[in-house]
Amino acid sequence: MSIVVAYKYAANPQDTTVGSDGVVDWSRSKAAISEYDPVAIQVARTVADATGDELVGISVGDSQVSSSVAKKAALSRGLDRALVVSDDVVREWNVTAIGAALAGLVRKIDGARLLVTGDSSIDEAAQITSAVVAGHLGWPCFQDVSEVEANGDGWTITQSSAAGTRTITVNGPAVVATTTDAAALKLPGMKDVLAAAKKPLDVVDVAELGIAPLTLEVTGHARPVSKERKKELFDGDDAAVKLVEALRSAGVL
Repeated sequence: MSIVVAYKYAANPQDTTVGSDGVVDWSRSKAAISEYDPVAIQVARTVADATGDELVGISVGDSQVSSSVAKKAALSRGLDRALVVSDDVVREWNVTAIGAALAGLVRKIDGARLLVTGDSSIDEAAQITSAVVAGHLGWPCFQDVSEVEANGDGWTITQSSAAGTRTITVNGPAVVATTTDAAALKLPGMKDVLAAAKKPLDVVDVAELGIAPLTLEVTGHARPVSKERKKELFDGDDAAVKLVEALRSAGVL
């Protein structure tokens, strides 16, 4: 049996610049493991250790994903092996196509029964990939998960909510997206990095997955239009009352 965890190796938007025309320049951005994915990997590692399952990492990205640097960055976190799509054509894919490809990778893993993802990705932060993959697999999907435990043929899932937490029991395979604080992280040491270089990472050809990406055409870019501030000043003994009334009328309160 296998526990699967999805990770993303992508450019960090903190290093980008935005031109006056609204176009984002990614040329100076360095690729790295998406910052929320190490949490997902640690949660999946904990589950795999408890169940005795193999932990398999999956990723869909451009040619960098299968590079030695990317492999060590991912597998040094505790993965047993990885299965990736590594093709520059992926740069033109939307979340729907990437989700379909991730689902295709899951289907190639014998005995896959749990897919763990991070809260979000470092570059898009759409928070919908887990749901898209679950839709393609036909598995139930749970967001904001802080803990997962095996329960017979299914899982006991602790899910965070505005009111606190709730515990869910589900039978069969599932997809879970972890919270950002679901696990305490430890940085990989040199021993982990050296061991990662010897672990298997297999590349799956795009053609094997039968993905038919939707064609999107970007017709323009524009910066957000800044609204002019009212710059209202309130004075006098009832200044606080006037301020609260103004904020309420503006819909802030």
